[in-house]
Amino acid sequence: MKIVEVLEAGLVTTIQDLGRPGYQGDGVPVSGAVDTMAHRMANILVGNDKEAATLEFCMLGPKLKFACKTFIAVTGGASQPLIDGKPIFLNKVYSVKSGSVLSFKPMTSDRYGYIAVANGGFLIKPLLNSRATTVRLKLGGFKGRCVREGDHLPIAECFRMPSFQYREFSHDKKSESEKNSEIRFIKGPQWDLFTSEAQMQFCRSFFTISQQADRMGYRLDGEKMSVPESNMLSEGTVLGNIQITRDGRPIVLLADRQTTGGYPVIATIIAADLSKFVQLSSRQQIHFQPVSLDKASSALVAQNSELKKFKLFLETKRYQYPIGPIRKAAQKLEILLDGNG
Repeated sequence: MKIVEVLEAGLVTTIQDLGRPGYQGDGVPVSGAVDTMAHRMANILVGNDKEAATLEFCMLGPKLKFACKTFIAVTGGASQPLIDGKPIFLNKVYSVKSGSVLSFKPMTSDRYGYIAVANGGFLIKPLLNSRATTVRLKLGGFKGRCVREGDHLPIAECFRMPSFQYREFSHDKKSESEKNSEIRFIKGPQWDLFTSEAQMQFCRSFFTISQQADRMGYRLDGEKMSVPESNMLSEGTVLGNIQITRDGRPIVLLADRQTTGGYPVIATIIAADLSKFVQLSSRQQIHFQPVSLDKASSALVAQNSELKKFKLFLETKRYQYPIGPIRKAAQKLEILLDGNG
């Protein structure tokens, strides 16, 4: 097994996958990637299963030195990645050799970025069927914490990446400089506990993400809302729940959310809009738009279909010229002859 050395940690850089669902009833947060679509795309690009672990970072990516040949992809926010000092594009596969260094400039927009490596991702030992990190519980990932300078992250060497020249994903992404962003929701379990005035206020108001925003949740700034007077029992939380606290401020629950909560949930952001929401900056105004459960389901199906079509495209282009099923031994020999082995 080979390693990636962490030269600089970046900000809140952790090992993440799709989380550990099924343990919330035992008090264990689901965790996993905040932007699951960016995480999944990174893995698709380098040919991994969707469950493979990536490195997630916030605002500033880490500086990594590779001790073997492999292929990488960077997705998510506008993180300005570089390989050996040369800028590379997001959502595209690149070959790195032993000694190559991946680094980043601070993000120009968005919040979270993802690094995937070929041949299985970051090979941390799973805990409760997941490699996801929950830092506040010191659970999972690499020693239950954010990565640090000097850490050695295990990966597997990769000599072949079929259809290399086709492994780039492009899609129509709206400018992050847009002032307003519409986020769709379905009514929450306590929607009817709120007055009709509060319901209308929630739908017509504009909110911004406050400075109190992390993997647990985003507290929103905006006009204070009236809160139901009736008490309620704590209940299980759901990704995207929008709780209204006693001071009338909304909190959107995210990957590292608590397993139960006692604040009333007025709404839940639909799954298809969560990746868009978590990448919004504090400068953008958020308007919540109600949709039916059927429309929410259709939007998620369409989003997943886009990923499936891209994965199928890569498979159909797998051995097209000039990339073919090159043998691993032949590539090792080529490296030795070049004096790089």
